[in-house]
Amino acid sequence: MKLIGPFSQILLLQELPLKGALKDEQLTVIEAGGILLEDGKQPVAGTYTTLQAKHPGIALEWIDEPMVLLPGFVDCHTHICHAGTRSRDYAMRIAGKSYLDIARAGGGIWDSVMRTREAEETALAALTVARANRHLRNGVTTIEVKSGYGLNMDAELKMLRAIRHASLHTPASLIPTCLAAHMQPKDFTGHSYLQWILNELLPLVREEQLGNRVDIFIEETAFSAAAAKPFLLAAKAAGFQLTVHADQFSSGGSAVAVETGALSADHLEASTPEDIRRLAKSDTVAVVLPGASLGLGMPYAPARRLLDAGACVAIASDWNPGSAPMGELLMQAAVMSAAEKLSTAEVFAGLTFRAAKALGITPDPADMQAYPCGDYRDILYYQGSMKPAMVWKAGHLIDMNEC
Repeated sequence: MKLIGPFSQILLLQELPLKGALKDEQLTVIEAGGILLEDGKQPVAGTYTTLQAKHPGIALEWIDEPMVLLPGFVDCHTHICHAGTRSRDYAMRIAGKSYLDIARAGGGIWDSVMRTREAEETALAALTVARANRHLRNGVTTIEVKSGYGLNMDAELKMLRAIRHASLHTPASLIPTCLAAHMQPKDFTGHSYLQWILNELLPLVREEQLGNRVDIFIEETAFSAAAAKPFLLAAKAAGFQLTVHADQFSSGGSAVAVETGALSADHLEASTPEDIRRLAKSDTVAVVLPGASLGLGMPYAPARRLLDAGACVAIASDWNPGSAPMGELLMQAAVMSAAEKLSTAEVFAGLTFRAAKALGITPDPADMQAYPCGDYRDILYYQGSMKPAMVWKAGHLIDMNEC
């Protein structure tokens, strides 16, 4: 048992509702707080002096400067397992070419596929560990990681094995997702690629216990809503949880996500008022990806309207080599909050327990991060330039120089 503190403030989020708009007045803030940690038990938050008085002689983890404590962030949508960059794509984009123009010209996802196919599994694992550890240093303690740059049997399994290998070499929790349905491979010669995923790939994913989540990109350059729905229902019947790349450039994907009972619909930049109403009435989490909007020069997903309609809105980085190479989750969320007029409570909820809902998990309550300030409002005020000074994973303080 140990007592960590005193913190200038401890921000408690677990009592906030899962859906809908939030006001900062709903936040529970403990001033001059402490956290009591005991193996196998829920952390206890309270005023530091009260907790110390109740447990005389307890081991102390002393905080000797102003700090604000938050739960660890959950990034529920990333593509950090990949090889290579797409700086050529970016140069074309800022010169005026669209995402779809670049894809049609042979760039985009297929470029990353070719580079990732060439990489060894150990190299992919090492790259994933490095990116995961960077996220961890920035307070992100749980990270979803997609495949989808393989698009054939050997390369998709290689990616998922690399993610599993990486999870053994980073303190962060990595949650794998099979995104073999990222796009139609140019070199696939069978009758139906989606049916091949269902019949050939997913049974091996299940057999090797490489993951229990399936994703699909519903878009003009990927898969139609009509093709995606039976694919998702079949994957669900096989025991996989579902998520969907939805409404990024055109509407239609979020409706499929809701109809198939997907845990989340991610992107949503092109969602219509009807899409927003449908998501708000459902249990599907609306995951907005400000990094993709920044990388593509596109409008943000309608986070404000989604929240006001009653949706559960999570915020994720979409860290990937093409449309969102930055990977700075807090900065992206802070900048979007100014544009979309999101409260501090809505941002922190979207980065923690609402993001966890998109993954169907309950994160460890002893995953925590502390920022070098005396007021929680400073964290978004500095728009991501303030980094956590301390990060705990499962109650253990992370050595920031070793990860």
